[in-house]
Amino acid sequence: MQDRQSNGSDLLVDRAEVHTLHEDAMEEIHRIAILGNHLPRLCGIATFTADLSEAIDAQCPGIDCFVLAMNDRGRRHGYPDRVRVEIDQNDVASYRSAADFLNAGEVDLLSVQHEFGIYGGKAGSHVLALLRELKMPIVSTLHTVLAMPDPMQRLAMDELTRISDRVVVMSEHGRTLLGSVHGVSPEKIDVIPHGIPDVPFAGQAKKRLGFEGKSVILTFGLLSPDKGIENVIEAMPAILDRHPDTVYIVVGATHPHVKEQHGESYRSMLQDRAVSLGLNGGMAFCDRFVSKAELVEYLSAADIYVTPYLNQQQITSGTLAFAVGSGKAVISTPYSYARELLADGRGILVPWRDPTSIAREVNGLLDDGPRCMTLRRRAKDYGRHMRWPDVARAYVESFTRARAQHVDHDMGAGRRPARARSPLDLPAINIDHLRMLSDRTGILQHAAFNVPRYEDGYCLDDNARALIFATLLEEAGTKDAKALGLLASRYLAFVSHSFDPAASRFKNFMSYSRVWVEERGSQDSHGRALWALGTVAGRCSDAGRQCLADGLLHAALPGVVGFTSPRAWAYALLGIDEYTSAFQDARGLETIRKQLAGRLLDLYRRSSGPAWAWFEDRVTYCNARLSQAMIVSGAAMGEKEMMASGLVSLEWLASIQCSREGFFAPVGSDGFFERGKDMAAFDQQPVEAGSMLSACLAAFRVTGDARWADEARRAFDWFLGRNQLRRQVYDPSTGGCRDGLHADRPNENQGAESTISFLIALVEMQSLRPDMGKTARMDALGTAS
Repeated sequence: MQDRQSNGSDLLVDRAEVHTLHEDAMEEIHRIAILGNHLPRLCGIATFTADLSEAIDAQCPGIDCFVLAMNDRGRRHGYPDRVRVEIDQNDVASYRSAADFLNAGEVDLLSVQHEFGIYGGKAGSHVLALLRELKMPIVSTLHTVLAMPDPMQRLAMDELTRISDRVVVMSEHGRTLLGSVHGVSPEKIDVIPHGIPDVPFAGQAKKRLGFEGKSVILTFGLLSPDKGIENVIEAMPAILDRHPDTVYIVVGATHPHVKEQHGESYRSMLQDRAVSLGLNGGMAFCDRFVSKAELVEYLSAADIYVTPYLNQQQITSGTLAFAVGSGKAVISTPYSYARELLADGRGILVPWRDPTSIAREVNGLLDDGPRCMTLRRRAKDYGRHMRWPDVARAYVESFTRARAQHVDHDMGAGRRPARARSPLDLPAINIDHLRMLSDRTGILQHAAFNVPRYEDGYCLDDNARALIFATLLEEAGTKDAKALGLLASRYLAFVSHSFDPAASRFKNFMSYSRVWVEERGSQDSHGRALWALGTVAGRCSDAGRQCLADGLLHAALPGVVGFTSPRAWAYALLGIDEYTSAFQDARGLETIRKQLAGRLLDLYRRSSGPAWAWFEDRVTYCNARLSQAMIVSGAAMGEKEMMASGLVSLEWLASIQCSREGFFAPVGSDGFFERGKDMAAFDQQPVEAGSMLSACLAAFRVTGDARWADEARRAFDWFLGRNQLRRQVYDPSTGGCRDGLHADRPNENQGAESTISFLIALVEMQSLRPDMGKTARMDALGTAS
């Protein structure tokens, strides 16, 4: 980080200049909303949001600054009046409601506090559903910028920075990463330091805290295993041998998410280690989230501050910023923010996980008082521009720039393209009928109208489909997450119970009296179960369900190698793709993927011709899944011909499944479509529309070609009445889906297969982003031809 000077996009400018800009901004900006966590939620961003909003209020009394607070899963907090909107982390609808609130409230600008983990969806992508809908300028503060993001993190950050009018980082390294990793123009980036409170350089804090006469080493912040505090504890015996009147104080509660998953195991380990090393009075824990006044007291008492963190990519640390700005002698591991903040003799860097080096440097500072004081004064001088009043004024300048640029773009000839919008005319997700069909065993197969038919019992096929839907919806976010998790567990339990380890096969049909009516299910049902298990293993955030699915997948997958059904191969390939998208080290699965995908490609080579771009001599059911399996497998394996076969076959399938009016018209199940014969026009099945939609979205994701998104929408509209009968197949009054279209009427029964086909299609359509093509793996593959 550079000292107070501007080099184009820096906001570290002279006080007089900032003050002038601040006064100008008062005329332009009247209402600011800040999106992020907020106290009393316990996390660093909650503290930052609270401090930033308070500082803006103090520096700009003419601006109404309020907060939209993110609620973590299953929690509510007693927020102050400044928080006017609460957003449920995993509920996409609440993000869109927040967008409506902002658009209707004459808000001049939204300031986004961004960290991947505080928003729902893959890589925190739910926040994009809010941002795409906004009419006002957006300034996003990036608390994390990764040097090596995974594909979903890259996509999410690319869109966030594209949507934002300006982006703020807290270090020069963050600015560099935004340019090199995400291609963000330097002119769009503002570097503003992390704000800090005013901490007295010296005082009576040691006496008030009970540490008078001691040298105090301090670490504070929420505890988690990546903090590396154990390495300082390991260094303490060597420090106490030389300086017995020293105490190491660790201030902070265990991070709520860590505590939820692992309890106090990390803190207990630290305490046990301190006892085993005989530290006694040389170690103190303050096991709570301290107030700002208490934090200032502890910082005032500290002589040396240590951040032994283990995350090398960390580009921001509020605790380190506080320590430097407070004039502490700082020792730190060399994560990126520490390297920048402690440069030019403002602190000392030690190797990772090296207690010996920590002890050596602490003893060196305690031995050499003048050297320690020099370090502290350098840090204090550097931290003068990090006080919250200066930082708040710098943010207001960034907001003013963003607003001016936003107006210029809107009014000028080079009008900025509209932000990508989520489809606003999609039905809300309604799982009432799904619940109606489900009981403690699983989901029933059929219904008479909208009433479950007990006499038809259950099947693996539908429970696997239901498990896929529940997993997708849980990942996308829903208000009723607990109830959905219970349903997903029941469906997974059915899938697990249906597996016969001795035969390495699944059973399919079960009577209502819970008696299996067959010893072995179909190959297709086996493949569909593998698909569901791969989806759970790859997407589910519940560790128990994920581990169970992982074990079942690996136990059942080898059996598919002996199958002869192309659709069973395709379903298994889709399951493998779901799994390997999350877990890179899956060599056994890769071998089976290569075998199955190779077989499908061989079928296509032997069967397809100029007028028949298909895998078989008949087009029957769930047809687009064959194309989808080729597309995703070819993209993952880097096989151009394989992916091309999927795209060409899908294009051919789209061409034959189109009515004269341009509606989606799937191959009818009343005869299907044989080579050289007429295609059956009816009975049209919901599973075909759902399969086509999924395959088209897969094509869109790997090619970036918007026509595939249009094809997906055309297939979805079939459910809503854009079909040859012009009758709605989805029933919004029940949340169910009719079982298909006959030549003269809809089939009024609302069974599991139909209902789940619609629900999966709806979840996938809600996640559609018109700019989401060109995945990272496609970049390496090149364009298929």
